[in-house]
Amino acid sequence: MSFMGLCRRSVLPDISTSDFEPLFEHRRGGEMTLSALRFAPTTSPLSPRRSSSLYGAPLRLPTSHATRPRRHLCATRTAPNVSPSAFWSLQELHLDEKETEALLLQHPELELAPPESLRSRVLALQSVGIDDLSLRRTVARRPEILSAPELGPFLEFARDELKGLKPAKLERLLTTAHPMFLTGIAARVTRLMEHGVPGQKLGHLLNHVDIRKVFCERPLKDLEEMILFLKRFSWPDLVIRRPMILNLDLHDQLIPRVEFLAELGGGDEAAAAALIAKLPALLSYTVEHFESHLEFWRSVGLSDEELFKIALVYPNIFSVSKERKLRPRVEFLRQCGMDAEDIFKFLVKAPLYVSLSLKDNLSKKLTFLVKIGYKHRTRELALAVGATTRTSCENMQRVVALFFSYGLSCDDVLAMSKKHPQVLQYNHESLEKKLEFLIGYMERDVGEILVFPAFLGYKLDDRIKKRYEIKREVRGKGMSLNKLLSVSTDRFY
Repeated sequence: MSFMGLCRRSVLPDISTSDFEPLFEHRRGGEMTLSALRFAPTTSPLSPRRSSSLYGAPLRLPTSHATRPRRHLCATRTAPNVSPSAFWSLQELHLDEKETEALLLQHPELELAPPESLRSRVLALQSVGIDDLSLRRTVARRPEILSAPELGPFLEFARDELKGLKPAKLERLLTTAHPMFLTGIAARVTRLMEHGVPGQKLGHLLNHVDIRKVFCERPLKDLEEMILFLKRFSWPDLVIRRPMILNLDLHDQLIPRVEFLAELGGGDEAAAAALIAKLPALLSYTVEHFESHLEFWRSVGLSDEELFKIALVYPNIFSVSKERKLRPRVEFLRQCGMDAEDIFKFLVKAPLYVSLSLKDNLSKKLTFLVKIGYKHRTRELALAVGATTRTSCENMQRVVALFFSYGLSCDDVLAMSKKHPQVLQYNHESLEKKLEFLIGYMERDVGEILVFPAFLGYKLDDRIKKRYEIKREVRGKGMSLNKLLSVSTDRFY
């Protein structure tokens, strides 16, 4: 019988980590704390054998011999034909003797690694954010990370250059890619920096790409070719905002999608580049997805050019569900008497209409507009809904209440909003300041906003006050609000 077998048959006290954890205060941090001390379990004939799970107690490397927890003699003996130094080094991972023996038997190359080399590798892994539990999982799946020489330079590069790389992302990379494939990452990431990607953005970028696919498996020349292609489209801002673009295949995915958008814009690649710059996520959609949306808008009566113009204003038009949102919202506009040309003009001015929730937004606004006098299924109602897409129903209510407080009637508000629909979406606090200036300082009647409601859309300090002070001495207080504010800057001065 082996020495460890004799130990297992000895009558020894059964010690568990749970017996000691309540005695110590747990503090987070890089240094070892008292709560990090763990005692290797032992067995006795009087109690069932306990084995620390491979995913159990947190891993801590002792900072010195003085702080190294004592283990029972039986837990420090090695099995026959197992190197004691390797056994001791792996015990630093808080594996029990059975787990350590199994690991060494399956990966005998670990026995040849000097103990200090193993300890240095563990410290290197911890320096890039791999915590104790993650380290145990990673070693269980990829024991070679403890001894593979190729991994050393990569860990140094990750520590020094890839600030912000999430440990969970790094753990997935270490468990899915063989260490030999990690040697090319530094060269590929360095190539990104050479082409203008800021070093402080590398961690963010790698967190959102398939590192193995982009920086391990993809040949460097292919990465270079993709970079040169993307430089035509707001590089490097494009990939910083949407790193997942790098996951795409250049010839099978990226180029066909760009070509489709350029063709939709009448063959104008510069216009397509402007569209992509507004929403880089567009390149995540397949050509088939774009074609299905194009087919829908063609059925509405819009031309390809008109759809592209709407997309330039609101690129998310391609992300809206056709059946759940686009179709019923277009149908509502048709019921309000709008034809294809009207729908195009409406969506250029109010593209958010197609994305807003019916239950939480549009239905409440429709109800409120009908209450103040708009008629169902009318062009005026549709235009009013479009004009209020950028405000909340609560703000609309406060705006109308403000007008009421200044003596305007519901009919006045209705007439004013039909003449200048945007009036209902202005911020109520800003409107109150403008009305106070109009009535209190300019000594004008509130009814003048019924004649010229666009007054409420100009900036108070930069336009209204400034121009009024300039012209007051010349024209007096009775000047036309329309002439005061609507003329261009060149004509005014």
